[in-house]
Amino acid sequence: MSNTDKKNMTRHELRNKVFGLVFRIEFYPGDELDEQIASFEEFAAEEEYPAEDLEYIIAKFKGVLSRLSEIDAAIDKNAVGWTRSRMGKCELAALRLGIYEMLYDDDIPEGVAMNEAVEIAKTYGDNTGGAFVNAILTKVKENT
Repeated sequence: MSNTDKKNMTRHELRNKVFGLVFRIEFYPGDELDEQIASFEEFAAEEEYPAEDLEYIIAKFKGVLSRLSEIDAAIDKNAVGWTRSRMGKCELAALRLGIYEMLYDDDIPEGVAMNEAVEIAKTYGDNTGGAFVNAILTKVKENT
């Protein structure tokens, strides 16, 4: 089956792939993130991702990167009593993706962005990750 015949991913599946890339931000310096994208593209080719899915994932990840300073400022402003360095890496990545979608992605309704970020934190973070992400995203929503 060629990648043009393969079934497209759901938005939820796509978001999980973007989350995986966003998660890498904490582990690689900015100048190595293009290399991480290339590595992901190689993996996607092996897995035969449909071209439009790969384009969506990479574009959304680059969108997060392009707004990272604003996203992190929103986290810093709304995570009272927390610094990003103290946050779980999964929760931080979920927050970054959620805030990007809430504030900068007009295709995603705010409530969907919040819910998906909370679900990602519940899935990949610790047992309080979902509540933590929900609390911060709620403050972001109230303050924007």
